[in-house]
Amino acid sequence: MAGGAAAPGAVLRAINAILMQRRYRAALAVLKGFRNGAVYGAKIRAPHALVMTFLFRSGSLREKLKSIAQATYTHARNLAYFVFTYKGLMAVQSRLQGKKIPFHSFFAACVGGWLVFGENNPINSQIVMYLLSRILFGLSRLAVEKGYVPQPKQDPFPLVAALVWGTVLWLFEYHRQTLQPSLQASMTYLYDDSNEWHDISDFLIYNKKPASK
Repeated sequence: MAGGAAAPGAVLRAINAILMQRRYRAALAVLKGFRNGAVYGAKIRAPHALVMTFLFRSGSLREKLKSIAQATYTHARNLAYFVFTYKGLMAVQSRLQGKKIPFHSFFAACVGGWLVFGENNPINSQIVMYLLSRILFGLSRLAVEKGYVPQPKQDPFPLVAALVWGTVLWLFEYHRQTLQPSLQASMTYLYDDSNEWHDISDFLIYNKKPASK
């Protein structure tokens, strides 16, 4: 009995010893990156899918739960695959060249982006657009830091906010089909559905009057 109880402890110590060995660090970092990508993707997508599905999607409870599970799985899987690919290519390039250089990051991420996020579907599209907005802000700040663009005398954010909102509402009103479906659904709820009501029930309580049975 004592020997049986000691066996799991010995296995755990052996695993911990392997985890602490420097020669395995790059490969183990790739595996942990896969784990963190899956967990982070699930944490990000699950609440978003839950809210968007129950707000805007019709269908039975089972269909809604299935949609939430599928979206969460896809986001978690893709992010896990991307982190695995990126960190793996970074380790290979660093090993081949003997050091880490900026191009390694760009190349590894390009390959991962092509392989993992290259399919044009709603989830990948949403992730890429999320990153694009951050990239534009980041490149703008970098251009100022490097001196390529002079430091603005006033905070440019109010102008950016005005142009972003002006452009997106113009697209929604006149070229709606160019916007992502989830954004169309959100804006339809905010700007179109608020023009329609029949009585106090669908003016204050419901967005649309429940279908009569």
